[in-house]
Amino acid sequence: MRNDLTRRKLLAAASTAIAAARPSWANDNDKLAVLGGSPLRTAPFPGWPVIAENEEQAWMKVLRGGKWNRLDGDHARQFEEAWAAKLGAKHCLATANGTSALIISLNALGIGPGDEVIVPPYTFVATINAVLMQHAIPVFVDTDPETFQIDARKIEAAITERTRCILPVHLGGSPADMDTILEIGRKHRLPVLEDACQAHLAEWRERKVSMLGALGCFSFQASKNLNSGEGGAILTNDTDLYRVCQSFHNNGRGDTGSGFGYVRNGANLRITEFQAVLLTEQLKRVENQSRRREQNAAYLTKQLAEIPGIRPARMYPGATRNAYHLYMFRYDKTQFANLARRQFLKALEAEGIPCSGGYTPLNKEPFLKHSFDSRAYRAIYPSKQLEEWTERNHCPANDRLCEEAVWFTQTMLLGQSEDMDQITGAVRKIQRQAAMLARS
Repeated sequence: MRNDLTRRKLLAAASTAIAAARPSWANDNDKLAVLGGSPLRTAPFPGWPVIAENEEQAWMKVLRGGKWNRLDGDHARQFEEAWAAKLGAKHCLATANGTSALIISLNALGIGPGDEVIVPPYTFVATINAVLMQHAIPVFVDTDPETFQIDARKIEAAITERTRCILPVHLGGSPADMDTILEIGRKHRLPVLEDACQAHLAEWRERKVSMLGALGCFSFQASKNLNSGEGGAILTNDTDLYRVCQSFHNNGRGDTGSGFGYVRNGANLRITEFQAVLLTEQLKRVENQSRRREQNAAYLTKQLAEIPGIRPARMYPGATRNAYHLYMFRYDKTQFANLARRQFLKALEAEGIPCSGGYTPLNKEPFLKHSFDSRAYRAIYPSKQLEEWTERNHCPANDRLCEEAVWFTQTMLLGQSEDMDQITGAVRKIQRQAAMLARS
């Protein structure tokens, strides 16, 4: 009897110790919030943007100074110099936004009617719109679902005599397979234009992305890791390309930058002094924020990778730094009692974990057909070429990815390790009760 009592006391003590060691929110018996239970998390994740006294003072200085246009002020130039130095670039041109950076760059590379540009199907629409603005044709190369990036192994098969550029996207802040892409570019004498709009400070083999191809583009839109509401930049070491970009974005003016002399066609795609001064001030904390995201992402990946059915996006071996504008993983419903992804996302949101299902297949968007049916495209391209486009642009791996992807935004990675624990805890909670939720 004494042994039985001793054993019971030990078991009770062990149970009490385990319960005490676990966070208060980690209760195996909790009912899912989406089914009427209490959410695992109620506190908000860190807000965005981060605003401090330095931004306010700098903004007011520009406001009161009255020099709001970059042609009159110095802040755009100062930011360009700082961003170029940070990335190891010879030249930086600040622009109105990331989309305009892409349009300017394609113009500088001479991309136009009759040309084809290699693009990924898993990206924000601006990548494709920039190509369409040139009346060129985007040619989609399927996605590598392990990394969420363009599958560089499939690029060469998509190249034709009309291909004029390869436009990889460092999606979510993780570098694309630049060794393979650059080698293909050299082999076929095709310029590589890097869409680094989501990849601030990301690196490939310890070189900053945007500095690997002919040109690289960034966005500073409100959600981005370096943020001025809107804004963009072009980076390059090629002085001739830089001068063309500089002229085009300033209505085609020459080196003087003002007056009524023009050396080419162009547009007004200049950044304002307000945007530029915000970027200069935000730049003071971008490194620390980036390191925090990396640390939290590594911690989160280690935990999520242990959950059956959750597959965090893999980085290529050459990727030495990930910007983590997005934290992405694939959801395998077979490990969650065949719970549909939309139900998983809804349940995760209910637990206090913001999430989304990411992009839809761009190559299947109706606006592409509408573009190709336009008078301009019909005047430029033979009907047969436009009709064959659909057959050339099947992306089955990307179709599957678009049904499995789950995203967290970069702001969620600015919290503490406890926040990452709660993300993992919510996923585990859903998995434990997936069968019940699937039946509801």
